[in-house]
Parts: sequence; C-alpha cells; structure tokens
Amino acid sequence: MMSTRRALHFVFKVGNRTETAKFFREILGMKFLRHEEFEEGCKASCNGPYDGKWSKSMVGYGSEDNHFVIELTYNYGLGSYKLGNDFMGITVYSKSVLDNIKKYNYPSTETDGIVTVKSPDGYMFHIENKQNDGDPVKKVTLASSNLQKSVDFWSELCGMKVYSKADKTAVLGYADDQCKLELCDIGKDIDHATAFGRVAFSCPREELPGIQDKLNSAGQKILTPLVSLDTPGKATVEVVIPADPDGHEICFVGDEAFRELSQTDSKADSLLDEAMAADKSDEWFAKKGKSKASA
Repeated sequence: MMSTRRALHFVFKVGNRTETAKFFREILGMKFLRHEEFEEGCKASCNGPYDGKWSKSMVGYGSEDNHFVIELTYNYGLGSYKLGNDFMGITVYSKSVLDNIKKYNYPSTETDGIVTVKSPDGYMFHIENKQNDGDPVKKVTLASSNLQKSVDFWSELCGMKVYSKADKTAVLGYADDQCKLELCDIGKDIDHATAFGRVAFSCPREELPGIQDKLNSAGQKILTPLVSLDTPGKATVEVVIPADPDGHEICFVGDEAFRELSQTDSKADSLLDEAMAADKSDEWFAKKGKSKASA
C-alpha cells in the first residue's frame, strides 16, 4: 500500500547565517526556496526554546513537493550552539558537490570513498560519487541508544517501512523514492546539547489527531500537542511534535496546507540577502565589547 506520508526536511539552528548561506550555495550547490522573518518565537519552538527575533530559510535541490530539504533557523541574538552526539549526518549523492569541494578547497575527510564536509556550525554532510536518480538527498542519520527500541518506535508507531537492519544500523522510510531515515546504535545515551534539530514529515491533515492519540496511548512523549502555526501572508499549518525514545524531535504536519505554504518563492535568494545585509546584530554586540551568546 502506498504511504500517505512523506519526508520533508531537517531543521538546523545556525549561528553564522552568512557563512552558512555561502556553504549551502557554493559547496552543496543547493538553492534557497523560501525565506521568512519573525519577530517572536514559534509556538512549536521551530527555532528552539527562544522568544526573540529569528528567521527561517528553506534550502535544497528542488521543490519541497518532491525533494527533502533543509530548514535553517537563525536566532539574531545567538552566535553558536553546542553540538551533541545525536545528529550523524545527511547523505548526498552528487559528483558536482565533490567538484565544488575541490574548487573551493573546502576542508573534508574521506573514509571508504565517502567524503564528509561540515557546515560552518559543524553539521556533517556525507557526499557519495554515485549515480543520482531523483532527489540527491538520500538519508538522514540519527544516533540511537537502543536500536531495536528505536526501530519499533519508528516502524510500529510512526508507520515507517524497514528497508534494512543490521547489528548497529537500520534504514527506514515511507517510500522507495523518498529520503530515508538511518538509525545508528552508538551504545550510549544520546546527548542533544543545544544544537538539537528536528526531522519533519507530512501526512493528510486528518491523520494528525490519530498520530497524537496513538503515541499518547503508547506512553510516548508529545512535545507540542496538535497546534496551528501561522506564517504572515501564507497558509496556516497544523502540526504535532512528538519525540522518539531517544528524544529526537519529530514534526508531523498536515500535508494539504503545507503544500500551499511551501511553494517555492522566486524571491527567496533576494529576501535572504536583504535580511543578511540588514542584520547589524554582530556590530551591535561588538560596540558593546561583547560577542553573541553561545546557546
């Protein structure tokens, strides 16, 4: 049976928006799809547990309708976040990214033919020189403290298909042609630190209450019960945000409204560039003889 759910994006908190934008454009070769500015924190803590001015930028290799993309959240008053051991990387199939790494002499490491680069905030991307069919973004890898417990959660409670399972790793997903979720057992507790991200999936809006009820009945943690989120001038979406057994945040969003909200904006690049040019937060802190806070 065809799944009604699809993988959407992974959320990163970034401290240096300018260098981050350069990395995604020049090294990964992605394009900015949307950019929005907000004056106060998100009801679903999309930007983390902060209640100040922030921005959201979506970046990827194509439309959010059929590509797994990245959501970059930037809090104006914060300059860095502490990395934990929770996020283990995003795998991309692309020869052009490997060419970009060489062109810009970007720092990288290579293990078994897989080249790894880190974004300015330290998030890892694993680049493989393989034939790409469809979306170049192939999988998101998250750490697990108990692989079987994680697999049971994602397959039985979230409805994912198990594509493969070994002693320490498992690959799951909602469809053959979508970005997969890889779980890697690291044999110890998961530390999300302050840089913790979030993985998002869509489903028909009518499934959201059932997802929440099923997870509640199983005694799983719901971080944000079913709530509506507003974006100025755009569609209002409904989300439920639970956590898996290791505390990885998951966002399930109503697909119908999200497809309307997530239409690619041809002005995304210029909106982001204008926001970065107008951002005087670094200069403000410098005049005060201070550096931006580290979360």
